[in-house]
Amino acid sequence: MRSLALGAAAAAGSSPAAAASVMRAAWQAVLWHVVVPGLQLAVYVCATMSLMLFLERLYMAAVVAGLWLQRRRKRARRRRRLARDDVRKRMRLDDDDDLESGEDRRCPMVLVQIPMFNERQVYRLSIGAACGLSWPSDRLVIQVLDDSTDPAIRELVEVECARWAGKGVRIRYENRSNRNGYKAGAMREGLRKPYARGCEFVAIFDADFQPDADFLRRAVPPLLRDPGVALVQARWRFVNAGDCILTRIQEMSLNYHFAVEQEVGSACHAFFGFNGTAGVWRAAALADAGGWKERTTVEDMDLAVRASLRGWRFVYAGDLAVRNELPSTFRAYRYQQHRWSCGPANLLRKVLPEILRSDRVSPWKKLHLYAFFFVRKVVAHLVTCLFYCLVIPACVLVQGDVHLPKYVAVYVPAVITLLNAVCTPRSGHLLVFWILFENVMSLHRSKAVVIGLLEASRANEWVVHRQARRRQGYGSHDGGGREEREEVAAAETGGARAGARDGGVPALLRRLRHGLLWPGPLLLVPDPAVGGGLHRRLRLRRRLGAGSTLLRG
Repeated sequence: MRSLALGAAAAAGSSPAAAASVMRAAWQAVLWHVVVPGLQLAVYVCATMSLMLFLERLYMAAVVAGLWLQRRRKRARRRRRLARDDVRKRMRLDDDDDLESGEDRRCPMVLVQIPMFNERQVYRLSIGAACGLSWPSDRLVIQVLDDSTDPAIRELVEVECARWAGKGVRIRYENRSNRNGYKAGAMREGLRKPYARGCEFVAIFDADFQPDADFLRRAVPPLLRDPGVALVQARWRFVNAGDCILTRIQEMSLNYHFAVEQEVGSACHAFFGFNGTAGVWRAAALADAGGWKERTTVEDMDLAVRASLRGWRFVYAGDLAVRNELPSTFRAYRYQQHRWSCGPANLLRKVLPEILRSDRVSPWKKLHLYAFFFVRKVVAHLVTCLFYCLVIPACVLVQGDVHLPKYVAVYVPAVITLLNAVCTPRSGHLLVFWILFENVMSLHRSKAVVIGLLEASRANEWVVHRQARRRQGYGSHDGGGREEREEVAAAETGGARAGARDGGVPALLRRLRHGLLWPGPLLLVPDPAVGGGLHRRLRLRRRLGAGSTLLRG
């Protein structure tokens, strides 16, 4: 290498052709001795991570297929049995999993916790849904944990709680003078209240979640039947999944999480990560696991791991869904993904010694915990970023000097992508956009994973963005409020002309950027009558119908 450098210096003074020849030779030496070996090593490392992810996805797909066949046979046997029974027995079997409304003696004390932070748009919906739960009024306590910093919002929430209390609902409004521990701190202090100590179960709903009236009657029975069950987790039903292409892409990823990852964890290992909301905990399990801790930004997953290491089991109720909304602005979604990627990586660093030392967990379950954290929360993000965004393009630039197995570059990601798309068949035509979007987001998630593993300065960051703060406080979702979109839709019926009178195109774009979207799809097109195209003027036009625009999907 030194001789090549000296030759390049000597050739620089002779002729341009000789200098170019020497530089070409120097590049070839660097290419073969540095670039190609480094890329080949990166290919082997990424191929190993890809195969780890691929085998785990195949395993989960096989388990889900087996569970589907098993349930299908059970339903067939049940239908045959019901065909031979009388009507009274058939009705009794249909309601076997639920608590009868007249059997109040079987209804234990339940505490419903609703943590919120400056939730101006959704506080009425969440409080109203909780107060509408079908449960004996003397066996139900609703606790609104309001950490709002805006005095006006505090007053609104407190008045709403007083309004329901006037109707005979046992609802308590709690507000702290500080935000120590954020959501975990608020819920920990809520459990210490005297009226909460006698509750046997604790139901948790973020401020943007609205459970159906029969939620407790369907979620509590598994806890009553098995005293070893600590948690019953419901799935989420996205009411705004069709708002835009961003929410459709999120729906594809989260449907796989619930239909496959949560299902397999519950059926095979009695463990999965608690989602922080739409679940019912046994109060004794909460206390046995050490209660809520704020050492990471994923306090819900932290609690689930500690409870599992104490020997408690979890049940996933896939047929029980709770309404909620997805983030509809990219900035809110980006903050959410940073927290969801950085938190588990940081938690892995802290709980790995506890998992290895635990004597109440079998080796098989420890392997599942390893796959849960390392493969899904670390490898999945890193391999997408490094392999598909960096290594493969670099191998293409090297022009065939690096051996890249076709099955790793093509077949493995194709199978993983198709397995994910199966869970949301209605969005199959958006698969290409989902792939591109996930590759772009992998850069952001990988950076968050590294921050969490190294416990850097942003590892415990809770960001409340101004434009999305109505949803981003304590809930896991930071999209725009449903009520606000409906109000904006009613106020903006005039379309682009009304917006132009109130500030023109910049005002309309500002509303779009802040998440105040119309209830239908929007098409941004340049006005051919005005020069400059999109930079000078935009014409916003709503299009209705089946094949209107990609935003509608």
